[in-house]
Amino acid sequence: MRVGSNPSKSNYKIEIESTHRVILSVYIPNLEEDYFKDSQLIFKYCIESLLATIHEKTRVSIVINGCCKEIADMIYDYQKKFHLIDQVFYTKENLGKINAIYSIVKSNLEPLLTISDADVMFLPNWQKEVETVFVDFPEAGMVSPVPSSKGFLFSTASTLYYGLFKGKIKFQKVKDPEGLINFQTSVGSNLYQKIHLEKYLVISNGLKEAVVGCGHFVATFRKEVFEFAPTKVCQFRVQMGSEVSYLDDPNDFSGHLRLATLGNYAYHLGNSPQAWMEERLNEIKAGTNNIEALAIPESKPLKKWQFKTGTFLSRLLFSKFRRQYFRYLGVNEPY
Repeated sequence: MRVGSNPSKSNYKIEIESTHRVILSVYIPNLEEDYFKDSQLIFKYCIESLLATIHEKTRVSIVINGCCKEIADMIYDYQKKFHLIDQVFYTKENLGKINAIYSIVKSNLEPLLTISDADVMFLPNWQKEVETVFVDFPEAGMVSPVPSSKGFLFSTASTLYYGLFKGKIKFQKVKDPEGLINFQTSVGSNLYQKIHLEKYLVISNGLKEAVVGCGHFVATFRKEVFEFAPTKVCQFRVQMGSEVSYLDDPNDFSGHLRLATLGNYAYHLGNSPQAWMEERLNEIKAGTNNIEALAIPESKPLKKWQFKTGTFLSRLLFSKFRRQYFRYLGVNEPY
């Protein structure tokens, strides 16, 4: 039997002060296997660099996604110490990266959502630089603090349309080639040729510039992008196109641009700690973090027909006639 009236009925509208949420899905099932033996230290670099570089209007959600007790206890300890970690979700079994992320995406109201792997080191000013891109390009829906010379290849039909018809698209000298080299090293693969370390594809609106495309190991999204995502539960833990279907394509389908900052403001660490990581973390924590949240303008997505036109043109210019088109843009080497 209920007595009285629920106070929520007279104060039913949800209002929040935060403007930016960071979502970390953590899967570290044990600390014995070679692949995971150093994951606790790597995650330490991740969470502590994040907490040292975000503004007060940020909130952090962490999903304990099938983690061992040591990692779960570690995360709860961080939550007790840092007020910006306002959500910790626990699941005994590994639900997969996408399902873990979407449990947060669908239940929060912040206009910007940063989705990151748990092996990322956040560098000073990453948040300011990312939010600045959203201010400079209201059409943007996905922005990474880590530029990639090959980012133009994936889910960028809307971005290409914008570059061709509403702004300008060009090649430009890579600002931080060491960032590209770091990512290449962290994944243990030769991703980039010499030309990729020298030039990347950039769009301009006449006043500001950003790199075309980005990866999805760390990226910030407008919340409305996810209205274009699949409604079914993802059937895969990782890979099998899950991140493309649930993260990359919804941004493109919604008519938003996929961009990255000109400079490199985060490192992908992989699973093997290096001496420089501890040194860099100490520098980050010793620095002054006095950034303020920026006012993000309402989005200005492209229309559906513009996305379709961009899809057709991207197949021509980025695939079939890429060499000719890039030569027209001033790059004569295979890219």
